[in-house]
Amino acid sequence: MSDQEIPGESRSSGIMTAVGVGAVIALLGANVYLYLQLDQTRNDVNKLRESVLSELQNIREASTVTTATARRSIDTLKTELENARRQASSAAGIAKTEAEAHADKLAKQLAEEQRRQAQQVAGQISEVKEVASTATAKIGEVGTEVTAVKGEVTSTKAELEKTISDLKRVTGDLGVQSGLIATNGKELAALRRLGERDYFEFKLGKAKDPQRVGNVTLLLKRTDPKKNKYTVEVFADDKRTEKKDKSINEPVQFIVSKARQPYELVVNEVKKDLIVGYLSVPKDQVSRN
Repeated sequence: MSDQEIPGESRSSGIMTAVGVGAVIALLGANVYLYLQLDQTRNDVNKLRESVLSELQNIREASTVTTATARRSIDTLKTELENARRQASSAAGIAKTEAEAHADKLAKQLAEEQRRQAQQVAGQISEVKEVASTATAKIGEVGTEVTAVKGEVTSTKAELEKTISDLKRVTGDLGVQSGLIATNGKELAALRRLGERDYFEFKLGKAKDPQRVGNVTLLLKRTDPKKNKYTVEVFADDKRTEKKDKSINEPVQFIVSKARQPYELVVNEVKKDLIVGYLSVPKDQVSRN
């Protein structure tokens, strides 16, 4: 049986690995970006709300001062007008004409002041409406951004859920129902996010000494890339167990004294003198007497 690696298969496996890793990195990066964007959008909304409230408060204060000043001016003019009219009614001849002229002048000043005050109030009302309109438009824009971010988060979540739903449970070589099996980097990232087990990735080459993976050690004995088969020795609890002629994506199970469930070794790639995969370790670890 030849151990020579098929060039086409090697390139295909390398491409699939690169695509899987790229997809995982892109998915994680998208999640981080979306959460940061949503947090920034919330901060922008809060700042905008504070700015609008401050602007409206300033307008109210200015309007109050202006209105009070104008009211005092109008009241003064009214008082002067009443005094002038009384003087005009009690005066005679030329003096009476002058008093009436003065009263008419005051009446015009009063009318002009009231007109100016009405224009000023109308201007302030227009300014408040403009500020409110601008704030509404900005809040609408922010709301649109928030909706877009929520849509992207929902899409990312849906993609993750679909990835998880595509995973399979199969029976391991010990006859025990396995956990979910990942066949590429994207699926393994989804399993990590579920948080049900711990996962240790490895690239195990053929060597004299075993390689530590998690809390066990592995020694690669043989590979058959044409048939996607491999043989490996597992060292755990001071015991050596040979797992012979195993296939890719097959859960290779073995018992460790501190775990209630079996450990699972899953190999996703078999190359000449090299296997690539991960070790799945149950989180529920207890000591056995």
